[in-house]
Amino acid sequence: MQLRHIRYLLAVAEHGNFTRAAQALHVSQPTLSQQIIQLEQTLGVVLLDRSGRTVKTTDAGSVYIEHARRALLELESGRRAILDVQELERGELRLATTPTFTAYLVGPLLTQFQTQYPGITVRLKEMSLDTISAAVAADEVDLGIAFRVLRPNDEIECETLLTERLSVVVGRHHGFFTRKRSITPQMLAAERLCLLSPDFATRDHVDDYMRLQKIAPAIVMEANTIGALIEVVRRSSLVTILPEAIGEQHADLRNIAISPAPKPRTAALLRRRDAYQSAAALAFTRLCRLVHA
Repeated sequence: MQLRHIRYLLAVAEHGNFTRAAQALHVSQPTLSQQIIQLEQTLGVVLLDRSGRTVKTTDAGSVYIEHARRALLELESGRRAILDVQELERGELRLATTPTFTAYLVGPLLTQFQTQYPGITVRLKEMSLDTISAAVAADEVDLGIAFRVLRPNDEIECETLLTERLSVVVGRHHGFFTRKRSITPQMLAAERLCLLSPDFATRDHVDDYMRLQKIAPAIVMEANTIGALIEVVRRSSLVTILPEAIGEQHADLRNIAISPAPKPRTAALLRRRDAYQSAAALAFTRLCRLVHA
């Protein structure tokens, strides 16, 4: 049995079809079929049900594939361990984060990280919280930075980085720009808002706050990036709600406190429990702890 046998089996199970699996693997269909037969002969069981229009795994095949996937994850961890150089002269860091944190937290961290370890290749992905948790658990990324996972999870462990607070944010064209005092939810209700789109966790938090305060401001614009939202607010009299740290980064934006304030949220570093951590991942973790101690 060789690794290619396992990879071929996983491809057929994923595509449910020998032709599509062969195309994805860049091998001929007869070659693929023969390799699967060899694997079945080695194991002494039938792994695939070929009787229907769609190829399905047998009960034995499903059990074997479950173990095979875990084995491939461990082998990939081993490959990275061999390539890992403890002096951090080379290596790779796979990092996932939610878009909100990219805007003010991850950017500065990675700038400092690259300054200290220029030989490390960073592969950064922006994802939703649920996707980040799944990616960390599946060992698709080394670390994730997201809102703390509240539900117990045997696969993910969370390390607190900082507490994030939301604030009303306006540009120079709004009358609130020079305001010194906080505003009330009722004052916010009279404003025209530009908010992040509903696929952001931050938007969920804003919506929950407005429901709790029983207000319904006019949401006249939604944006699916932080950058677009900031540009609109800078150049208009629209109001938005963002983490305080984002407003503080722009001289032509102003954070306006609202009382009562939205409930703070905890930003956390996510990693797979008891998993191998590369030297690059460990160095990035140390940097996070140092910067946000």
